[in-house]
Order: sequence, then C-alpha cells, then structure tokens
Amino acid sequence: MVIDPVELQRLAEEFRRCQKLLLALGDESRQHLILEMLQIEDCNGARVGTIAERTNLSRPAASRHIRILKEAGILKMRREGARHYYYFDVDAGVMDDLLQMAAHTKAIMERLPDRSGEG
Repeated sequence: MVIDPVELQRLAEEFRRCQKLLLALGDESRQHLILEMLQIEDCNGARVGTIAERTNLSRPAASRHIRILKEAGILKMRREGARHYYYFDVDAGVMDDLLQMAAHTKAIMERLPDRSGEG
C-alpha cells in the first residue's frame, strides 16, 4: 500500500508545527520540572528559586528550562510587581496541533499492512 504523497506532506507539516513542543518534552530535566510543578499545591505558580530547589537544578539551568517550556506553550507566567510566577498551562492551540498530528499518524498507520516480518 502506498500512502498519498500529499497526505504525507500534510503529516510532515503537522509534525513541524509540533517540533518545539516535542523537543521541550523530550528532555528529562524538563519532564522532571513539569512533574514537580504539577505537584506544587499552589496553582498560582512558583518562582524560579522554588522550581530550582524542587528540581535540584541551578537557578540558571531552571531559568533556561522554564524559558524553553514557556516558548513551547507549556508554561505560562504572571507578574506580581517585580516577581515572576510560572505555572503549568498548555496553550490550547499547541495541544490541538499535537492531538491532530497524533490522530493523523494513527489513521495512516492503521491503513498500513504489518511490516514487522513477524506475521
């Protein structure tokens, strides 16, 4: 079975739109950071120092990972005067893109025959 090249091109474009998110989620330190932030009881957010302590990262490393997660649409920030608070809040458009790519990939894979050589 041959997949329509136009459909494959569309899937490639969907993947490109998800690259920032996938790269952000692909790092073990950022995964740990997200898990720790999800366990913070105050959903109003946490400051970099608190995040650094909880993740055993230096403040500069925590800041770098936070910036990557923020740019990927996974974390958001709010200000209180000079203080910045970061919280887990995935951008709906980013999540929609990921779900669309996953559903499209699944649909293509379901149409393909078993290629493992085991069946």
